[in-house]
Amino acid sequence: MNPYRSPWMTEELDLLRETARRFFADRVVPHQAKWQRQHQIDREVWREAGRLGLLCMSIPEQYGGHGGTFAHECVVIEEQAKACDTSFGFVPGALNAPHFLFGTATHEQLLKWMPSIARGEAMLSVCISEPDAGTDVKALRTIARRDGDDYVLNGSKIFITHGRQAELSIVAARTGGHGAKGISLFMVDTRASDGFRVGKVLEKIGQNGLDTCEIFLDDVRVPAGHLIGAEEGRGFGQLMDVFQKERVSIGIAGVATAERAIELTVEHAKNRKMFGQTLWDFQNTRFKLAECATEARVARVFIDSLIERIARGESLEPSDAPMAKWWCSDRQWRIVDECLQIFGGYGYMKEFPIAQLFMDARVQRIYGGSNEVMKDLIARTM
Repeated sequence: MNPYRSPWMTEELDLLRETARRFFADRVVPHQAKWQRQHQIDREVWREAGRLGLLCMSIPEQYGGHGGTFAHECVVIEEQAKACDTSFGFVPGALNAPHFLFGTATHEQLLKWMPSIARGEAMLSVCISEPDAGTDVKALRTIARRDGDDYVLNGSKIFITHGRQAELSIVAARTGGHGAKGISLFMVDTRASDGFRVGKVLEKIGQNGLDTCEIFLDDVRVPAGHLIGAEEGRGFGQLMDVFQKERVSIGIAGVATAERAIELTVEHAKNRKMFGQTLWDFQNTRFKLAECATEARVARVFIDSLIERIARGESLEPSDAPMAKWWCSDRQWRIVDECLQIFGGYGYMKEFPIAQLFMDARVQRIYGGSNEVMKDLIARTM
């Protein structure tokens, strides 16, 4: 059977894929165990990604980006999945965090902050989730009070990716009103803001190479010019617009990871001997992997259609991103689980990549909006 090739791939993207593949093989995979122990990557590797042009690829060149399309970023997502890695925070830190800024900031603000982010010199985090307001963004309690030429922020955030390493942080806070009304976004320079405190790095069951932290904001002063978008009360709508691409990117990672799990399992099944034959010789093994391959291909064709539309600058239907997020992350979880079962006891050993894929996959159905919420969003469009 000829290998499937996504219709949005081009010769230019093939070259990018080779660069990304070498980067993950040479600069990321050898350090995975170390980064999982220290709960963060080495910053020099992040800066190297910036020098290679692997950060902010679809951000316009006038802001320091590389002027590519969403397809360029999808190539890197896929190559990271093939490397069985989540320590290098591409989706949360190199893709979605800059797009939260690009989709909300003014021209002047982008000129000020984006170039250093694109070069890998400044890492950006996004502080939205709170202990009592995760997927329900409208319930956030962090307050931003105007005081002369500044805003004063008070509150706490949780589950913040790159919370310990980021020099810049987009913070969602309430400037007035209730529910969706009155939420605004602020850029906080974490190096120059007294009262911005990073709590403990949270111990997770997967994705342990990422520094996921608690953040405490105690009378944090930010200049009024750091109100992102320069207008109060627009934060919720700004966030919802950017969430669409974030959810699609989670779906892409899910599909690519499922495909990689199948590749690893087919290879294992054809080599693993049992009862005088290989695992592949058992009909049940072939049937299970045939089912997994079919589900992964269905998900791939769907996600490819969304990638093509986004890359062309077309708008998605309101239900598209929630469908992609819940369906692809759910298929990822089911497929990786089936594949791990075929590995048997070896699948339970952390030294085998399939075990890492299993641990890292679980959160895909939670972050970016839980899959239950995605189904509700889909139902609202019916």
